[in-house]
Amino acid sequence: METDADAYHYHVIRRALDAIDTAERELSLEDLAARLGMSAAHFQRVFSRWAGVSPERYLPYLAPGHARARLAAGASVAEAAEAAGLSGGGRLHDLCPRWEAMRPGDHARRGAGLTLRYGWFPSPFGEVLAMGTEHGLCGLAFAEEVGRAAAFADLAARWPEARLEPAPEAVADWVAAAFAPGGRPALHVFGAPFQIKVWEALLAVPSGQVTTYGALAAAAGTPAGARAAGAAVGRNPVAWLIPCHRAIAASGRLTGYHWGLPVKRAMLAWEAARAEA
Repeated sequence: METDADAYHYHVIRRALDAIDTAERELSLEDLAARLGMSAAHFQRVFSRWAGVSPERYLPYLAPGHARARLAAGASVAEAAEAAGLSGGGRLHDLCPRWEAMRPGDHARRGAGLTLRYGWFPSPFGEVLAMGTEHGLCGLAFAEEVGRAAAFADLAARWPEARLEPAPEAVADWVAAAFAPGGRPALHVFGAPFQIKVWEALLAVPSGQVTTYGALAAAAGTPAGARAAGAAVGRNPVAWLIPCHRAIAASGRLTGYHWGLPVKRAMLAWEAARAEA
């Protein structure tokens, strides 16, 4: 499980993103540390702890054009899906062995009769809100950019008739697994058939790589449905676990992310740096 120190590390990364974006030239490690009011040595320790690599190797991944370069270098989502055995629909269970889809009746009843237990936790990308039923996580939201109130309201609104109970101990193990290498926490979520196909396609995109909304639509069997694929990405209830942060515009731009673009950019950089370490 991540500690409060890791939340501090994300805040440093967030400030570094702002400094990089507003600089008129490429910043050295020493320059960036000075802009953050830190010594170069302390700055290096923070980056190494958070990213798993030295800041000299990590800084290029924070550059504004990094996602565009990853898009040009990556395989198509269709190729990745085929390699992962996702050529057919309805196979999300194969990637997440403990996935359990909510019954359509539960969704139609807007969560009536369900008890959702929740808690707030530190993560590599700032504070995260986790909600779950007795079967697994049904919601994961990052609050650093949107705030606690908005993150809570967003997840709660998806199941307005459910009973909400603060019980962090009930979901803590699943949250720990969410951010552990190779971790696969139990999930208990519901999606319409097209949404499920888009989420499957996202799961086929390797860590450290990106894809486009159009490519996701094509992989879901609707080549002309880029806008619908974007909507399906936005409805993903368990951010990070179903990696909606790996979807970008065809131009390579990082378009709107439900929990804030800085979180998305940090996630992409964190994954890319570790994938190539």
